Amino acid sequence: MSTGNTTGTKNSIALAMTGASGVAYGLRLLQCLIDAGEDVHLMISKAAQIVIAMETDIKISGTPSEMQQQLTDLYKAKQGQLNVWGKEQWASPVASGSGAPRAMVVCPCTSAFLSAAANGTSSDLMERAADVAIKENNKLILVHRETPLSAIHLENSLKLARLGVTILPGNPGFYQNPTSIEDLVDFIVARILDQLDIEHELLPRWGEQ
Repeated sequence: MSTGNTTGTKNSIALAMTGASGVAYGLRLLQCLIDAGEDVHLMISKAAQIVIAMETDIKISGTPSEMQQQLTDLYKAKQGQLNVWGKEQWASPVASGSGAPRAMVVCPCTSAFLSAAANGTSSDLMERAADVAIKENNKLILVHRETPLSAIHLENSLKLARLGVTILPGNPGFYQNPTSIEDLVDFIVARILDQLDIEHELLPRWGEQ
């Protein structure tokens, strides 16, 4: 298992990937964060590993240490830049307010995780990390992937929004005249990076050529 790099965690970003469709958003975001020089604490659920195998050509290994090495090589991360944590690695910095990253993104985010975050559930490390982000008033972005939305989903989203959580549905726009799936993915990833105040050139801004 990953031992993790616990230095400078306040300037890092936590990224959690749950078992919703749309894993391309999370993987592209991970690539962009690495390219931007951000230190990343990554959590990938078992369901997300299955969806990654279904929706991409990437096969994610089952243990945190194997995933960490695989993704470090894939995205050319610097040594110690990427730390992958298992769901019960409670010694991870993301589990405590004293070591929590400055922001957390759940991408893609299932309705089950949305519910857990809205109700303060901490049954695994992902849920605990979101609970910590809320209690510490850190940035928490949930890229919810579900349609149609039930009253339960909407009530949970409203509850979280009132707590300062950013609900960012994985619904790409089309005004940039996309010509590929990658263009649609980048539209959402660009919006996430904007929320994190990370510079990017994924697509022109509104009104620009």
